[in-house]
Amino acid sequence: MYFLKPREEFPPLKYADSQGLLAIGGELSVERLISAYNKGIFPWYDESQPVLWWCPDPRMVMFPENLKVSKSMKQLLKKDPFRVTYNQDFKAVIENCAAVRRKGQHGTWITPEMEEVYTELHKMGIAQSVEVWQDDKLVGGLYGIYLEDKKVFCGESMFTAVSNASKFGFIKMVQKLRAAGVKLIDCQVYTAHLESLGAEEIPRDEFLEYLE
Repeated sequence: MYFLKPREEFPPLKYADSQGLLAIGGELSVERLISAYNKGIFPWYDESQPVLWWCPDPRMVMFPENLKVSKSMKQLLKKDPFRVTYNQDFKAVIENCAAVRRKGQHGTWITPEMEEVYTELHKMGIAQSVEVWQDDKLVGGLYGIYLEDKKVFCGESMFTAVSNASKFGFIKMVQKLRAAGVKLIDCQVYTAHLESLGAEEIPRDEFLEYLE
């Protein structure tokens, strides 16, 4: 296992273990995160752990043109019950994502330190949010890192307070990113929910080609 010192460069990705864990430690800074995402690395840990850096193989991704919209979601999109905005309330979105209690997880992996540094990235235009509103109430949303020069969006987390709100926002976001020429949405690790929307696993080396 590789232990990072402050401001030390990440080790080669070949050092990642079978689960994708690459390194432990190092500072959680704006500079560190920008470097990480451009190398295909992301932080994921909880409040009881040091910073853990991951780069799994295979990698869960979505090609925007492969987005799957179910019949029921197509009907919901036609009804248009929600209003979707972009980068209007990043703070509220990340706070709601942090508050979600997920099955199999103890506490949240979106620590106060992470909220702070991702908010700084948002001010720089790198971290971006999607907000879903119903009757002027925030009922869903998601956020991630937009590597605009590489045409890659790295999804981080989403939340929903009303059935299908986050899925509605996700579909709208994918359509928007596709129109902007985004080639790939990084979903990081497999979930059945993401697969149902059209995401798939690809080899890590293939994923990294999109970042080079």
